[in-house]
Amino acid sequence: MQNVQPEMPAMRPETPEDKARRKQERRENFWYSVRDNTPLVLFVIPGVIWMLFFFYIPVFANVVAFKDFQFNPNGFIASLQSSPWVGFNNFKFLFSSNAAWLITRNTVLYNLGFISLNLIISVFFAIVMSQLRNKRLTKVYQTSMLLPYFLSWVIISYFVYAFLSPSQGLLNSLLTGNGGKAISWYNAPKYWPFILLLVGTWKGIGYNSILYFASAMGIDPTLFEAAEIDGANKWQQIKNVTIPALVPLMTLMTILAIGNIFRADFGLFYQVPQNSGSLYNVTSVLDTYIYNGLTSTGDIGMSSAAALYQSLVGFVLLMISNFIVRRIDSDSALF
Repeated sequence: MQNVQPEMPAMRPETPEDKARRKQERRENFWYSVRDNTPLVLFVIPGVIWMLFFFYIPVFANVVAFKDFQFNPNGFIASLQSSPWVGFNNFKFLFSSNAAWLITRNTVLYNLGFISLNLIISVFFAIVMSQLRNKRLTKVYQTSMLLPYFLSWVIISYFVYAFLSPSQGLLNSLLTGNGGKAISWYNAPKYWPFILLLVGTWKGIGYNSILYFASAMGIDPTLFEAAEIDGANKWQQIKNVTIPALVPLMTLMTILAIGNIFRADFGLFYQVPQNSGSLYNVTSVLDTYIYNGLTSTGDIGMSSAAALYQSLVGFVLLMISNFIVRRIDSDSALF
């Protein structure tokens, strides 16, 4: 006997009424979900408003980068309308200047240094704190490490000046007290790459280490017990249990850091060196260049072009790094 396959009923083509009904069902389901999660929605609304006003609406102002911006007494919108279009001339001016290569090099190299140092040192301190048995002592360490993160760069610049002051600085006092010669730190560019890396890492290390510490404390304790039963010592437990568990977070933080590789901490590079002209070659980055260009020339179009260039390159690098990570390990990718 031949197997007779049952005939599938013919699919009725979707009518406009069907589409309207499905759209209405989705709309009703959305509002039902909003109603059922009203407390959560109320918590989200302030953040959405903040993001809208300070991140999304200002995006439209990037049009300034393509105009010869001229102030109009009737307001910003009137200034945009009356300013003539110049196309990519602002970008040409930026890249034709001698500072373009210098500020790009400094920004990228400093950020690569910060990414590497923050990753290694933060993971190290997080693992050390996760191994401490005295919980009260762990909280003391966390608080002391996190304190610099909440200090402004203005305050930190005074701390740095107390060490590097040419006349009364602690380092120069030690040098002269031991028969050495005082150094004019704010006129010696060769020392500042190390100073900036040290100060920037010191300020951010507490925040980053707490993120890794929280992830390390969330590891299942039975994994360590199983490793200990198998004869693994502390180092082997860290190597084979703790570090692999931290890899997804390490990857995520690195991807986000790469997305900001064209952004420099303005306070670090402007306040700490006190905007010394003698240190321009080693302290000038995109953020300080935009600020100095705006304050000295008042050319808003050129400054906007530099800021837009900064954002676009950062976005491209973020997408490329995330794509590479997703091809290697999709679970560790950002999206």
